[in-house]
Amino acid sequence: MTDIAPIHSLTAQVMGDLGTPDLLLPPGADPHDFALRPSDAQALGAADVVIWVGHGLTPWLEEPLTTLAPQAARLELLEAPGWDPLEVRDHKAHDDHGDDHDEHGHDDEHGHDHDNEHDHGEFDPHAWVDPAIARVWLAAIADQLATADPENAAVYAENAANAANALAELQQRLTADLAPVADRAYILPHDGYQYFEARFGLTASGAIAGIDARDPGPAQVATLREQMAEDGVACVFSDAEIGGGWATLVIEGTDAKTAQIDAVGAGLDAGAGLYAEMLNRLGTAFSTCLAADS
Repeated sequence: MTDIAPIHSLTAQVMGDLGTPDLLLPPGADPHDFALRPSDAQALGAADVVIWVGHGLTPWLEEPLTTLAPQAARLELLEAPGWDPLEVRDHKAHDDHGDDHDEHGHDDEHGHDHDNEHDHGEFDPHAWVDPAIARVWLAAIADQLATADPENAAVYAENAANAANALAELQQRLTADLAPVADRAYILPHDGYQYFEARFGLTASGAIAGIDARDPGPAQVATLREQMAEDGVACVFSDAEIGGGWATLVIEGTDAKTAQIDAVGAGLDAGAGLYAEMLNRLGTAFSTCLAADS
């Protein structure tokens, strides 16, 4: 069992012809806010292995995993070694919600907040949008599957290596495509794309919503409107979690463009090919919307 479509895609690549992983959240589902159906609970209860991003992204999944799938081996990818987590960014545009993050729970010494369902803690959990991190996670997935199914350990390792090589090529292509727009200013829908930006040399001027994709308040929108002028913002992105209305409101009266972006596979068919398709689509949206008008 896997949690979100991009992780399902990576796992499917590692499994190859040996089987097909189950997917808990359908492509495009918002991981911040999802209600399990009875059929989801049943599928979770039947799982031998659960591969998920982790508590930082979906704290609401912790309890169902414990109660419904106590027998399942678990791989929490955010805890896998070999990659560097990024701290949650503090955009000026988040001031409306700044106080909300401290009133519901307290971080432990590692910066992980175990009480607050809305706060991701100190570290940004949206790490799968960096293909270099995804390559590390492919190896972790292969190790987990090899533990559960030792007879096929060599196949999992080979599949993971082949998938990692393909991702390295994809990363090279995206690097070349995005280099010409690296200096262009833009605003994100919610702050869930930082790892993609860091990998490809892009930097957001701000975000319409915070890391948890809650709707902005009036002061936040006003701040973003000021940033539009200050930074010469070329594009205001929207996504399914935030919707297109906020982007339209923010660009009103400016020359900025809008485009929809996605990091969870919205509208794509679940399966091995979804991850590369999602990243390619993300790269195209950035390079097209940020391109200088000819």
